Amino acid sequence: MSNLLIVESPAKARTIKKYLGSGYEVVASMGHVCDLPPEKLNVDIRHNFKPNYEIIKGKEDLVKELVKLSKKNEKVYLATDPDREGEAISWHLSHVLELAPNEKNRVTFNEITKSGVTAGMKSPRTIDIDLVNAQQARRILDRIVGYKLSPFLSGKIRKGLSAGRVQSVALRIIVDRENEIRAFVPVEYWTIDAKFAAKSSRKLFTASLYADKNGKIEIKNKKQADQILKDLENSNYTVINIKKGSKKRSPAPPFITSTLQQDASRKLGFQAKRTMKVAQELYEGVEVEGLGAVGLITYMRTDSLRISEDAVNSAAEYIKSTWGEKYLPDSRRVFKSKSNAQDAHEAIRPTMPELSPAKVKKSLTSDQFKVYKLIWERFIASQMSDCLLNTTKVDIEANGYIFKASGFTVSFDGFTVLYVEGKDEKEEKAKELPELKKGDILNLKDLTASQHFTQPPPRYTEASLIKTLEENGIGRPSTYAAIISTITGRAYVKRENKTLIPTELGEVVTELMKKRFPDIVDVKFTAKMENDLDTIEIGKEEWTQILSDFYEDFNENLKKAKEDMKNVKIHLKEDETNLICDKCGRKMVVKFSRYGKFIACSGYPECKNIIRNVNINGEPEQQSEPEESDVICEKCGNKMIIKTGKYGKFLACPGYPECKNVKSIDIKIGVPCPKCGGDIVERKTKRGRTFYGCINYPKCDFITNDRPLEDKCPQCGKNLFKKLGKKKKIYCITENCGYEKIEEK
Repeated sequence: MSNLLIVESPAKARTIKKYLGSGYEVVASMGHVCDLPPEKLNVDIRHNFKPNYEIIKGKEDLVKELVKLSKKNEKVYLATDPDREGEAISWHLSHVLELAPNEKNRVTFNEITKSGVTAGMKSPRTIDIDLVNAQQARRILDRIVGYKLSPFLSGKIRKGLSAGRVQSVALRIIVDRENEIRAFVPVEYWTIDAKFAAKSSRKLFTASLYADKNGKIEIKNKKQADQILKDLENSNYTVINIKKGSKKRSPAPPFITSTLQQDASRKLGFQAKRTMKVAQELYEGVEVEGLGAVGLITYMRTDSLRISEDAVNSAAEYIKSTWGEKYLPDSRRVFKSKSNAQDAHEAIRPTMPELSPAKVKKSLTSDQFKVYKLIWERFIASQMSDCLLNTTKVDIEANGYIFKASGFTVSFDGFTVLYVEGKDEKEEKAKELPELKKGDILNLKDLTASQHFTQPPPRYTEASLIKTLEENGIGRPSTYAAIISTITGRAYVKRENKTLIPTELGEVVTELMKKRFPDIVDVKFTAKMENDLDTIEIGKEEWTQILSDFYEDFNENLKKAKEDMKNVKIHLKEDETNLICDKCGRKMVVKFSRYGKFIACSGYPECKNIIRNVNINGEPEQQSEPEESDVICEKCGNKMIIKTGKYGKFLACPGYPECKNVKSIDIKIGVPCPKCGGDIVERKTKRGRTFYGCINYPKCDFITNDRPLEDKCPQCGKNLFKKLGKKKKIYCITENCGYEKIEEK
């Protein structure tokens, strides 16, 4: 009899299986197995918000297999992710598998390494029902808001709209910023800059006018600027004060979820969803040359800045051997987490600090390498010594006016030898002033007055929006990517370069929500709800009471809004067209269906005339820009683009017709090639039939029409294959093994 360990994903299962050995069977639940069915609310509000959970459609066979495995194994361990969501998945699995409620079968791994897995298996515990209840409360809150508000918005504005408890606040923040920008009135101001040469150096330096004899000066118009220039004619410019000093810059702390998403956005141009997908892969484990399957980073959904003693010591050893002892701080760095941070996990860090990005580059995809490099460099830099700067500030006087110049030089680079945190605004570059002495008369080379206007606040980027959500306590680390994906996917917000701009639809929805459901889009109210969920998690609040308090006011507002807006329909300008129906003469309008946007007669249902693939002026719809891939065309060197054909997506060279190179898009299925160990990928023939081949083709020519399985052969331990047909035969491809069986119906 062996033990059964259930995790969430096949990749995680493979990595953990390597560490646990033959005494354990490790399988994946593929995420949640139970949820609230989507057809209706499925929450009994009258009976204490009782949720009606069901096995997720399509997972019935998987659950049956898990039940069968749990019965044949001596002990079942639940090793889903170490957060609220993971706890809820384990709770559902416990019910489905009919495990004893108080059994110590819950294990968690902060990192998927031998030491991390071993430590987790040594400390099994019971399922934390407070964590489960916090997740249930969030799920039911979101379900109530979504299922009650979405039909209301769809009926008043446009079919198919959605509302969400947290997404609506994020949308409001973006809309409010847009309104600030529109309401902004620029104010004129002027600056005066002088370029000087010192006797000791030919190098020019710049100083800016700062004050006159009455104190700090503000130049509001050209007339004032011209008068100052006139006053300065034929003046002597004398150094009246020099202040030299030093300052230090300390490294940023290691990443938490929000800061990882922000830096990946600024430095890599990654959207939050893409960053979290790659981080999940790095956490669950990748095949590293010489090491096998290994989790390269700790758990990536965290807001704690805690670091283990072992990780600090490993980083110190690496820093000392690579750059020398002077790059180590005098004492260990301790970073303080926010007061409301969950301290269940460490900060995001490499599991093996000695494993530099260069050592694993060959084993990672392009995205995996970029994200791992970012995480590794940020963590190692956080354990390094400060950057030391020499600073100089100079005051220069001319006819009662004071100019100021400042500069700095790096005396010791410290952590900046490896990493500098990304910023939304431009960083000041190092500039060195020439050697100056008090009383020096400077040679004026140029004196310029420049007109400026104050600027409105900038639009949000993904990075700055995530920072704002975090600062205001809206959402949790695991929700930021989903929030942004939802508001952009629903066309409430559009991306322009890196900025997020509300659409007319987003603005209309927000205004309606502000008027009718002010609490739902109130930043402070939403932050309070997050705090309430946190109090449930630590067992201080009853989850059903929190839901009851929320629902009472919410339901009253909804009833009133429905009554007050009984016969109201809000029309959007973007839904209007310049077209007239050629069948009945009415105006044509933009409509939306599950298949996308189309233009239809406003006289529906009397007139059912529709037009597809044209814009509001009747012109053919412009095709969207092709999506660029990371694959380089080996024939001409261009980055290949993703196109869609009759058999699905494929890669094509943008240099067509000069270069006609095309490739299939490789879909990895998580099984190694029996010939060379590379990944087996799913591919399509020209007729659309599926086959499987080695990613290293043509170096490796392995190919099969049979489906490779993750299951291992009980005789030789290699991967099994399934022959599809009337009799679904499972067999081992290894020579001289001979194992095969007919799959049961």
